[in-house]
Amino acid sequence: MAFNFGAPSGTSGTSTATAAPAGGFGGFGTTSTTAGSAFSFSAPTNTGTTGLFGGTQNKGFGFGAGFGTTTGTSAGLGTGLGTGLGFGGFNTQQQQQQQQQQTTLGGLFNQPTQAPTQSNQLINTASALSAPTLLGDERDAILAKWNQLQAFWGTGKGYFNTNTQPVEFTQENPFCRFKAVGYSCMPNNKDEDGLVVLVFNKKETDIRSQQQQLVESLHKVLGGNQTLSVNIEGIKTLPDDQTEVVIYVVERSPNGTSRRVPTTTLYAHFEQANIKTQLQQLGVTLSMTRTELSPAQIKQLLQNPPAGVDPIIWEQAKVDNPDSEKLIPVPMVGFRELLRRLKVQDQMTKQHQTRLDIISEDISELQKNQTTTMAKIAQYKRKLMDLSHRTLQVLIKQEIQRKSGYAIQADEEQLRVQLDTIQCELNAPTQFKGRLNELMSQIRMQNHFGAVKSEERYYIDADLLREIKQHLKQQQEGLSHLISIIKDDLEDIKLVEHGLNESIHIRGGVFS
Repeated sequence: MAFNFGAPSGTSGTSTATAAPAGGFGGFGTTSTTAGSAFSFSAPTNTGTTGLFGGTQNKGFGFGAGFGTTTGTSAGLGTGLGTGLGFGGFNTQQQQQQQQQQTTLGGLFNQPTQAPTQSNQLINTASALSAPTLLGDERDAILAKWNQLQAFWGTGKGYFNTNTQPVEFTQENPFCRFKAVGYSCMPNNKDEDGLVVLVFNKKETDIRSQQQQLVESLHKVLGGNQTLSVNIEGIKTLPDDQTEVVIYVVERSPNGTSRRVPTTTLYAHFEQANIKTQLQQLGVTLSMTRTELSPAQIKQLLQNPPAGVDPIIWEQAKVDNPDSEKLIPVPMVGFRELLRRLKVQDQMTKQHQTRLDIISEDISELQKNQTTTMAKIAQYKRKLMDLSHRTLQVLIKQEIQRKSGYAIQADEEQLRVQLDTIQCELNAPTQFKGRLNELMSQIRMQNHFGAVKSEERYYIDADLLREIKQHLKQQQEGLSHLISIIKDDLEDIKLVEHGLNESIHIRGGVFS
């Protein structure tokens, strides 16, 4: 039984599933009769039992591939979408969904167990790992170590007895070491939102360029009913050149009202055999719902550790959950799942970086606009000041023209006296004018000193300063060497001079 968190496609014991879309992780499906655990991440075989989150063919647990839904044709779209009547019967659909949810919740996490088979499996595994009796000599100990190594790796067959079939080691066995626990976001969409995820084996650019054709094709898949309209909620790139498209369908009634088709109803219709074939022709590799989990479902998931995961590790993962309201622990088994999550993480990182680049460009553009706006505001302020002065001058001339020929009135004389008084106070040396002159001189001095200091201030790069020091050191060494040579030469000159003096004395004695 595969445990690969991928789009389920494979057989028991191996994992051939492709990577699941971002935000999904595998499928909690039904078990096959060859596996001891019911926590499967591969395409479960039809054993006639209810799947972990729905029908007998779960297409992956992307929160969710049918929580509380069934994939039988009886859970079709209302009262006859196949006949082109649209999503009729919404009044009876509520009761049908409640019955489905009661049936599903009744056996939601009750996975079929086979006590004798599990017991024999455990006994055979223990025998293969500890006490194989295949050869009957000391080679059985070597075989036990080899079986232990295969169990740790999670692959291979453990031979332990000639009369018993070997044990098949998978990555779900509790001895496999390549396991970890990560976290995935839980969806917060309601069933009434009607969101269904379709994963296309095409690039995002192809989907966006043919978006209108895609809407028309999906409308034909729904029977071409004129009361139905297909809408695309979002398009997102996935690894391996896949694209996730989130859609919802709106049904319009004859009285003019409209409503979204519930997620469970739309997903059940897409899971019908003939509809699924049409979707595959359009390039759809996986369809799943995206509805929130109920508190009972979350509690059941957290209480039961997945198959092959140590309960202690699972409990520690629940404790380490950074946001228990939005994230849920997800087991990661094998390098395939690790690679898938790495690709998804890289893809999301690229999307975040792209969004950050767009935001950065917008911020730069806003800064440019702000600078331009500030410059225009300053210009308009200057223009307003100029217009105010011109208006004041016009008013003054108009007032002078109006008052010409009239004697100065009492109020005007009072204003003139007040103005003269103010002028005298301003012109007094010890009053405001003197203080203003002093402040102006201090401001000029500070500006002058600041300009001088700013001219003298300079900085040298650390590397350049290091090179200058090295050069000066070499110059100093050269000067020291030159001084030592000059000193040696001076001593030599003194010796020569001394010798010459002695020879002169000797010659003078001989001649005398």
